[in-house]
Parts: sequence; C-alpha cells; structure tokens
Amino acid sequence: MVDTSVLIDYYRKTDKENSFWVRLVRQKYEFVISSITKYEIYSGATPDQLTFWNKILSTIDVIPFDDFSVDTAIDVNKDLKRKRKQIDLADLFIAATALSYNLPIATLNKKHFDRIEKLNIID
Repeated sequence: MVDTSVLIDYYRKTDKENSFWVRLVRQKYEFVISSITKYEIYSGATPDQLTFWNKILSTIDVIPFDDFSVDTAIDVNKDLKRKRKQIDLADLFIAATALSYNLPIATLNKKHFDRIEKLNIID
C-alpha cells in the first residue's frame, strides 16, 4: 500500500525518476492505496492538479476503509494511546487498512508509522 506521502513526493519531484515511488516500481512492487489516501490527495488538490491526480490514481486500485479496518483502527489507537504515541487520524486509518488487508506500506512518514509494531514498512 502506498501512503499519501509517497504520492506527494512523486508529484513534487522535478526529476520524477528520483522519487521513492519510482524506485519501488523498479523493484517490481505493485501498489494499492487506501480510500483515505484518495481522500487526502483530492481534498488537497487544486483545480490545476486534478488532471495529474486523475491520471495517476486511475492506475491504482483503492482499498476501502471498511468495518474490519475500523475495528483494526480502534485496536491500534488503544495501543498507541496507552503508550502516549497517538498519530493523526488519517495515518491511523491508512495503517489500519494496510493491517486489515495484510499489506506492507510504503511511506516517507516513518516517524508516525513506526509507532505501529505490527505494520510492515517497506524501506
């Protein structure tokens, strides 16, 4: 699963070939995104960016934030709250979706996702 930070990095890079996402593609990873990532991308996009994002996101399957993901998010949040290491809700929901579907996650926001012990982060 690709986190929003990886897609934003790709968008911002002048030299797209030097982005984290392209490096992962070269390693033959296949990608999906969470519906939360789709929300983050489109809610932050300007009208001028929509063509770019429509083209990119049309090639990636979107995994829903479903009841199983909600239950996983509740459990993960309880654990993080107990440790006083809570993270943003969007990151929590993306991580919970990855955990629910047993998917590793590619992210540039390791400081948040590293807090979730069971989450497999792609380096």
